[in-house]
Amino acid sequence: MDHPRTDPDQELVKRTQSGAAAAFDELVIKYTPRLYGLVYNMTSNHEDTNDLLQDIFAKAYKAIRGFRGKSSFYTWIHSIAVNMTLNFLKKRGRRFQLSLDDVDASVQNDKEFLELTATSSPVREAD
Repeated sequence: MDHPRTDPDQELVKRTQSGAAAAFDELVIKYTPRLYGLVYNMTSNHEDTNDLLQDIFAKAYKAIRGFRGKSSFYTWIHSIAVNMTLNFLKKRGRRFQLSLDDVDASVQNDKEFLELTATSSPVREAD
């Protein structure tokens, strides 16, 4: 019997979408260490990382009503973090090259992310 996949953050997201800022605070506390590592690896600067994390969480909070749960909350905020950090580095004129070997270890071990990417391959089979 298959059980539907449940996102442990789903309840916190729903509460945040209903206006409970304290629920979002729990998500911030939970994901700050992982996102800090990701952003710091890209910027190599603690002050920039702290500033970016504030902006990333602010953007996620403003956009959370549009989050539909097609991915995990972490996968969603991870993409926000990567995009905002890359934009920051472009504005600063600093080059950042992301190697596929350098993909965030937390995503490499994220079972849901791996399942999602394994089922949505851009390669099509020939008829």
